Amino acid sequence: MKHITFQPILTLCLSTVLCFGAAKKKDVPVFLTPSEGGADYQDQGEYVNDWGGAQVIALGDNQFRLVLYPGGLPGAGWDQSSRNAAEGKREGGSIQFSGYRDGWSHSLKKGVITTNSDQGDVYTMNKLVRTSPTMGVKPPTGAIILMDGSNADAWVKGHLDARNLLAAGTKTSQLFKDFRLHLEFKTPFKPKGRGQGRGKSGVYIQDRYEVQVLDSFGLEGKYNECGGLYTQAAPAVNMCFPPLTWQTYDIDFKAARFDDSGNKNHNAIITVRHNGVVIHDRREITAKTGGGKPEGPTPGPIQLQGHGNPVFYQNIWILEM
Repeated sequence: MKHITFQPILTLCLSTVLCFGAAKKKDVPVFLTPSEGGADYQDQGEYVNDWGGAQVIALGDNQFRLVLYPGGLPGAGWDQSSRNAAEGKREGGSIQFSGYRDGWSHSLKKGVITTNSDQGDVYTMNKLVRTSPTMGVKPPTGAIILMDGSNADAWVKGHLDARNLLAAGTKTSQLFKDFRLHLEFKTPFKPKGRGQGRGKSGVYIQDRYEVQVLDSFGLEGKYNECGGLYTQAAPAVNMCFPPLTWQTYDIDFKAARFDDSGNKNHNAIITVRHNGVVIHDRREITAKTGGGKPEGPTPGPIQLQGHGNPVFYQNIWILEM
C-alpha cells in the first residue's frame, strides 16, 4: 500500500454498540476504528495506476462496488469524462467484480486490483491513501481558536470524547459574519448504511446555510452529499475520502447584505475547499438551505449538526474578515 502522507491512526477501543445519539437499527453496525471495520474496511479505499484511478466501496455482507475513473482519482487527474461501476463480492481470499464491460474482469486481493481485458491484457492498480494538503494547518495571526483539543469552551454544550475530539451536535457561542474557517472531520464506517444514513452531519453557517457532511465516498457528488450546499448546489467534484479518514473543509464566507429596510440586496457568497480542492468557487447562496433559519442581517454561529451519528471534529479555527 502506498501512502502519500503517513498519519497515525487512532485505534482507541471504542464500542461499536449502537448507543451513540439517536437509536439505530441493529442491522446497521457502526465502526469507529479501522480494526473494528475488519477486512471490509481494509479492502475499501482508493487505487491507482498510470492511466486512472478506482474507488472500492464496502456495502456490507461481503458486497462491494468498484468505481473506475479515467485519468486518475477525483481531484487528482480524473478528467470527469466518465465514471464506470462494477459490483463485487468476496469469494474466498479475494473480491471478484463483474458488470463493467463484456469480457473484462476485475479482482481485488491484498491491496492490488487486477484487471483482465477482453484482449487478454492484464493491468494492476495499487492502493493509495491520500491526506488533505490542509490537514493540520496552523491558524494564522488573529484567528480565533475554536477547538484545539484542550477544551470545548467555545461551544454550546460541546463534548470532547476520550480522544479529545469534538462530537457533532453543538454550535459556537460566538456569532460571526464574514470569515475564513478551517475544520477537520471524520465520519464513521457504516457499510450497511445508505444515503443519508451513512454518517450524516453538517457545517451550518450562521445556522442558515449547510455544507453537508456525509460518508459519500465513491458516490456521484450530489447537492445532498458530502460537500453539497444542501438543496442548492452539488460540489464541482466529489472529494470525499473513505470513512474513518480525516478530511478538511476550508471555507471563505461573505454574509448576505441587507438594506435599512431589511431587504436583501446581495446574496451570501461562499468558497469551499474539500480536502484542498475547490468544490464551490465564489458560489452565491440564494436562500437558506434545508432546515436553516431564515436569512437576515445579523451574524450567527457555526453549527456542527448532530444527527445521532458519531461524527467528530478537530483543529477548528476562524479568521474574521
